[in-house]
Amino acid sequence: MDLRPALPADAESIARLHAASWRTAYRGIYRDEYLDGDIVEERMNVWKQRFASPADNQLVLLATEGDDLLGFVCAYGNSDACWGTLVDNLHVRLDHQGRGLGRRLLAASAIWSRQRYPDALLHLWVLDGNAKARRLYELLGAQPQESAVSEPPGGGSVTGWRYVWFSIDPLLAHTAG
Repeated sequence: MDLRPALPADAESIARLHAASWRTAYRGIYRDEYLDGDIVEERMNVWKQRFASPADNQLVLLATEGDDLLGFVCAYGNSDACWGTLVDNLHVRLDHQGRGLGRRLLAASAIWSRQRYPDALLHLWVLDGNAKARRLYELLGAQPQESAVSEPPGGGSVTGWRYVWFSIDPLLAHTAG
């Protein structure tokens, strides 16, 4: 497995993986009508925009085997004055979960953040109902700090938790093992 920076030509593969991941991880959290709809096209629009006008502090890394996209991470360096670098997306193909790909992608984004924004914390938002992801982040040293209710795509309301790494050292040590 290789990690590499994403290119604009990767937008479609990223959008397809993003949609597939949401359909699995967010079933029972987001509305079924939304998840069963054309979220690939919606995610495609998001990723085309991100590549067409990338933020200066944007990182998108891919985990690949040959031409196969196995996972990706998107982060925004030091995007919050208090909480630091935001890991905006972390998705691994369902048939490749449990192999440490998410950990490697997360560690790579943490290293990137530390190099460019040495004083920034690392944080992400995770949905309350996504117990699998919450367990992983806690295992890797993140701590839940606050919750917020928001309206997800497709309507309704969801509760999300901000998880924070006050130090990425435990994440990197755990991931190296």
